[in-house]
Amino acid sequence: MDYHKNVLGSIGNTPLIQINKLAADIPGLVLAKVETGNPGNSVKDRMALQMIEDAEADGRLKPGGVVVEGTSGNTGMGLALACIVKGYKLICTTTDKQSKEKVDVLRAMGAEVIVCPTNVEPEDRRSYYSQAKRIAKETPNSIYVNQYDNPSNAKAHYLSTAPEIWKQTEGKITHFVVGVGTGGTISGVGKFLKEKNPDIQIWGIDTYGSVFKKYHETGVFDKNEIYPYITEGIGEDILPENVNFDVIDHFEKVTDKDAAVHTRLLAKEEGIFVGNSAGAAMAGLIQMKDRLKKDDVVVVLFHDHGTRYIGKMFNDDWMKEQGFL
Repeated sequence: MDYHKNVLGSIGNTPLIQINKLAADIPGLVLAKVETGNPGNSVKDRMALQMIEDAEADGRLKPGGVVVEGTSGNTGMGLALACIVKGYKLICTTTDKQSKEKVDVLRAMGAEVIVCPTNVEPEDRRSYYSQAKRIAKETPNSIYVNQYDNPSNAKAHYLSTAPEIWKQTEGKITHFVVGVGTGGTISGVGKFLKEKNPDIQIWGIDTYGSVFKKYHETGVFDKNEIYPYITEGIGEDILPENVNFDVIDHFEKVTDKDAAVHTRLLAKEEGIFVGNSAGAAMAGLIQMKDRLKKDDVVVVLFHDHGTRYIGKMFNDDWMKEQGFL
């Protein structure tokens, strides 16, 4: 019989789906690596499991332990699945920018969730980074997994996501496009693909209000680049250790409006019901279409599922309030 012993066995082996209408003016073949088929409905399941298993292997995580993490929602969901199966307690900190659906889902999966203010410095004791570190420090038999600086994050994508893409495209991929937050996906996939073919272009999608693009181009961490933004799951006001700038060829910034509008267009035009960072990635790819040729094979990664944005990007009233409709 063909079955998995638990839900963790169903992580990975997600499909490539051609983008048609939205890619009509883009030279080459555009394929979406749609990660919603993972049991937690996002790409983060891959690295969440890797971080837990690596922590078990090196003794940092012991039986009956507590896992603590700061998350925008998706990593928390992946950790929740692993903790349920393996018998750990999960405490997540998140920001008040994240959709209510993400918080509700985490709580439904047994996680304790602490909502922190978005518009504070990362070093501020109220930030979700600082709160996660404090909780882990004060909680016996706990670990702060720290997806931003944990090398298991990029490792997961080097070991699973990238080989899948290489196999599915028969090595014909010429460009990889993905939104950048913790940096694990772009760095793990980018490292693998560059080892296979150094000519493959690795393009990161950034958002206005984030430091990545300017830092990549100038080496300057400019705090003037940092301001609140709406787009979820990409961009940062810090430089996570997981971001390997050496494997990234270009960053493209996308506005909150374009990200939101293209999130809805993917559903309406392609029948692909995915989240906000996917809309940003699609909008960014369209902005970069003049860089592409007719024989190119572009893989754009769609992080998570649209159900996490019902109250935001898929809600007409919310879109009108933001001035996006």
